[in-house]
Amino acid sequence: MEEDPELERKISGLKTSMAEGERKTALEMVQAAGTDRHCVTFVLHEEDHTLGNSLRYMIMKNPEVEFCGYTTTHPSESKINLRIQTRGALPAVEPFQRGLNELMNVCQHVLDKLEASIKEYKDQKASRNESTF
Repeated sequence: MEEDPELERKISGLKTSMAEGERKTALEMVQAAGTDRHCVTFVLHEEDHTLGNSLRYMIMKNPEVEFCGYTTTHPSESKINLRIQTRGALPAVEPFQRGLNELMNVCQHVLDKLEASIKEYKDQKASRNESTF
């Protein structure tokens, strides 16, 4: 499976995108004062409910996650705040990365099935056209 450079940029949070000449990070980690690494808010720029709800679902499947929720800051802004709180010693970054990887795998599976179905449909259509001549 090929790695998606856009997803890699969002996972690492180290690379940046260019927006109207300004450097802007795609991912920020925000921790409130007095909290530890088990409760973190991730700010994902240039994203909306499509990624937010899917990622929240994948992260909540992890039994070590106590809470995961997201909000959009404003309908005219394309960024979401994704908050993760974990149980025990697991830092919030780990279920975030795992959720992204699992979501990427699910999307790749759906894409593979779609491409196989399209190929099968085209093959069937071609064989029907050949049999009519």
